[in-house]
Amino acid sequence: MFFLLLAALLLAPAGGNAQTSSSEETLRYTVNWPSGLSLGEGSLIAKRSAAGGWELALELEAGIPGFQVLDRFLSAASPEYCSLHFEKESVHGKRQAREKTVFEGGMATRTTLGGGGKSEFPVPACARDALAFLFHLRQEIAQGRIPPAQTVYFGAPYEVRLDYKGVQAVQTGETPEKADRLAVSAKGPSSKFSLEIFLARDPARTPLAIKVPLELGTFSMELVR
Repeated sequence: MFFLLLAALLLAPAGGNAQTSSSEETLRYTVNWPSGLSLGEGSLIAKRSAAGGWELALELEAGIPGFQVLDRFLSAASPEYCSLHFEKESVHGKRQAREKTVFEGGMATRTTLGGGGKSEFPVPACARDALAFLFHLRQEIAQGRIPPAQTVYFGAPYEVRLDYKGVQAVQTGETPEKADRLAVSAKGPSSKFSLEIFLARDPARTPLAIKVPLELGTFSMELVR
């Protein structure tokens, strides 16, 4: 959530306090059913790498009785949030998966770990995985720009489009907070989805909430203050 700009971003963050600095950020969220009951919790973390780029992580532990969800997404990116490599680890009930995509020299190499297959495909000079794109989006919105439609990589490539929907109040803790509302649509090789993301109007453009409409209703991921 996404999914974070992919539906993965819904199934990723949740519960605690937010701490930010120029080189480090830890955000905690709760993931809620349409009824408002909690589905789980997780965290979104960013820190500077030794080389001056970024190490980004999104982690989730959630589920319902008889079905556990554990997700971990890791991204290494340049100072401009251009992806270097991206890893996905997941446990969804009895299904387990782990894969890694390496971006180098205009090519992406996607490998399913644990005896799986490998594929290669061309990518732009500054390709962005889902996590790197989320942080790039926040940076662009802070400068008054909406990123154009582009390909975002979450294993497979997704064509992502953003539409600005104005300012809306979002409840975080006891006080409503003004946020920029963005409608996100994404289409991949075998799936497509839409969601809304709400970014605070603070300098960091902190993600306050993500809402994903599904058949069962609208699920939400909400920042815990």
